[in-house]
Amino acid sequence: MQITETVSDNLHREFKVVIGRDDLDARLTGRLEEMKPRVHLKGFRPGKAPVSFLRKSFGKSMMGEILDEAVNESSKRALEDNGLKPALPPRVEMGSDIEQVAQGKSDLEFTLAIDLMPDFEPAEVTMMQVERLVSEVTDKDIDEAVYRLGEQSRTYSPRAEGEAAQQDDSVTVDFVGRVEGAEFPGGKAEDFNLVLGSGQLIPGFEDQLMGAKPGDERDVKVTFPADYPERKLAGKDAVFSVRVKEVKSPDPVAADDELAKKLGLDSLSILRERVRDQMRQDYARASRMHMKRRILDALDDAHSFDLPPTMVEAEFNGIWQAVQQEFEREGNAGEDEGKSEEDLKKEYHDIAERRVRLGLVLAKIGEQNGIQVAPEEVNRAAAARARQYVMQSQASGQPMTEQQAYQLLTNSPQAMAEVRAPLFEDKVVDFIAELAQVEDRKVDRDILFLDPDDAREKLKSAEAP
Repeated sequence: MQITETVSDNLHREFKVVIGRDDLDARLTGRLEEMKPRVHLKGFRPGKAPVSFLRKSFGKSMMGEILDEAVNESSKRALEDNGLKPALPPRVEMGSDIEQVAQGKSDLEFTLAIDLMPDFEPAEVTMMQVERLVSEVTDKDIDEAVYRLGEQSRTYSPRAEGEAAQQDDSVTVDFVGRVEGAEFPGGKAEDFNLVLGSGQLIPGFEDQLMGAKPGDERDVKVTFPADYPERKLAGKDAVFSVRVKEVKSPDPVAADDELAKKLGLDSLSILRERVRDQMRQDYARASRMHMKRRILDALDDAHSFDLPPTMVEAEFNGIWQAVQQEFEREGNAGEDEGKSEEDLKKEYHDIAERRVRLGLVLAKIGEQNGIQVAPEEVNRAAAARARQYVMQSQASGQPMTEQQAYQLLTNSPQAMAEVRAPLFEDKVVDFIAELAQVEDRKVDRDILFLDPDDAREKLKSAEAP
């Protein structure tokens, strides 16, 4: 076996590997000799079939296994002899005709292309300064949350005879929708309950039912939004023939013990405490989300090193595929907010580089500090993911059981790696948060629940003179 380095370019190496046909033949002969005592062939006593006969019977299939082993062996040797740490499994490009090699007429020649892990030291996390947005749960927040619960469970009473529908009333209607005079799937309903002003239906629909009375029949004219999910209807004008059957006004919402009992609790005080606990958890999750983003931003700013090109391209291809699928769902030809496809690819390529860089940094910090994800944690996350698969399968019309989904997931090393990755990332982020200089910044609830980028921009605008 001859291994010759042909390319040495920063994080990329290539090796030309040549394994002579005599070497391959010797490997095949040795394998056949090993199996000879176990072979029972018609016309020969057990273990007495000549190797030449075995070669004709088993040589071709066995040579395929030998070639795979030779490629794996040479890859391992190239890495070990040169002290290389690959970012991904080496890529193999054959330089000889496999059929000729398998027949013993040619040497095996191929090229190994290897992308290497970058050599870097993580920044000192104890020196990192990170801002964490926090907000307190106030009694006013609790009052509003309890009132919203009351609205969700509120009751309605029929209006007096002759009274017309108003904002926030509940109306029961039958309707049939038509586009260009023809009915369309999903455009028909009977005894449909609609709260006016809820925004449940197409913009403009509910407005045209204001003032309606039981027994009224109206033609409601609307235009489907341009981004309507059903692309055949997007942007189209429609007319709905609506018959109003009942009009009800909302009963007053009372935050009292009766509301608590409706929700399965003994008293209003217990309800308020439950709401407070839930809101504190929601606030804590939002606060952690902002802190995690600030930590990742700080890590990205603190590190600059070359990235394995194949890892970046694989990450970009995954992102771009998802973007293209979104374009197809939205009927977009490939442009977003006035950006060309070239501009978008550059933007998403930068995102791919950031993800790869942060993944390598977090992996190195986790490795250096012995951070691990316990098997039971992965199993719990896999079970949760399996339940999501079940719901998706039911929606697609091809239902599977939770056990089937779990087995499908756990039998895929790639899928399990995707389950483990966010768990490991969160553990490393929590480790960094314990060591970094974290400063709390009190903000309003509205800012706390913004996207981290939007929250940062809003805070900057507030600070501007």
